[in-house]
Amino acid sequence: MSTVLVVEDSIAEREMIKDLLESSGLTVTVVSDGFEALEFIQGHPPDLVLLDIVMPKMNGYEVCRLIKSNAETKTLPVVMCSAKGEEFDRYWGMKQGADAYIAKPFQPTELVGTVKQLLLG
Repeated sequence: MSTVLVVEDSIAEREMIKDLLESSGLTVTVVSDGFEALEFIQGHPPDLVLLDIVMPKMNGYEVCRLIKSNAETKTLPVVMCSAKGEEFDRYWGMKQGADAYIAKPFQPTELVGTVKQLLLG
């Protein structure tokens, strides 16, 4: 079973995304900021990272850039999921190495479909 790491500082959104992904058959771990995410990835690399952009301490762009610049994690799929839905935000997310970008609010089928498609790789 595939493991997804959800990096989201909003408790409500974190739980909603976790429930949605778990109900589609995925194993989900949640953390609340970029530092926790990078720490977790070092010890337990997930199959995919679902990453918010606006977070305390370290934003999602920085986390994505660090994941993609590390030889051990550069192939790890990253999906950015953010309320920053402007075209520039999407462009900048992809420029940092994100494999997909989903704007909030999203359709549950879009989120699950994107995650599953990337996991099939």
